[in-house]
Amino acid sequence: MTMKRCEQGHYYDSAKHSVCPSCGISDLNIGNTVPRRENPSAKSTQMNRNERIGYQDDIDSGATRRAGQGGSASPAEDGRTVGIVRKKTGIDPVVGWLVCVEGPDRGRDYQIRSEKNFIGRSPSMNISIQNDESISRENHAAVSYNPKNHSFKLHPGDSRGLVYLNNDDVDVPTVLKQYDVIELGQTKLMFVPFCGGQFQWT
Repeated sequence: MTMKRCEQGHYYDSAKHSVCPSCGISDLNIGNTVPRRENPSAKSTQMNRNERIGYQDDIDSGATRRAGQGGSASPAEDGRTVGIVRKKTGIDPVVGWLVCVEGPDRGRDYQIRSEKNFIGRSPSMNISIQNDESISRENHAAVSYNPKNHSFKLHPGDSRGLVYLNNDDVDVPTVLKQYDVIELGQTKLMFVPFCGGQFQWT
């Protein structure tokens, strides 16, 4: 161990430290560390206090966003798709229902929202029918609502299970009418529209 004495009288190990650790290095003018911006020449390289707080909040919540932008991530930046009706109205309103009239969940209702609603057993599905094991976990079928022409359709899924509409198997997207009965596995669902000729979300 080689001990060295600095100008202030502190002793330190010169094999471990190039300068006295007690004194530190003066006159470096090191500012706060900030994230690198996409275009450093366009703005100052330091964030103001509000941007730093927003950036830390995003880190704490796990949100992602483009470097150099204040506030939280927008839906487009975090990968979520926003439906047309939700984009216009600010909400994702109910446009109809499926009501279970036969099967393990008899009496239960499922909300239909604008555009595609995927049906399956998984909780991640838009319409989750969890108590019927003969329904595929994901994408057994789908019900869609077209906000442009206010029509509903039943779509076959990409799973092994078949889907029936009024006892006929569905191979292609088929128009749904009030009180039609959809059959998947051991479950029968009656279609009840809310939007259509008399009412639409605008």
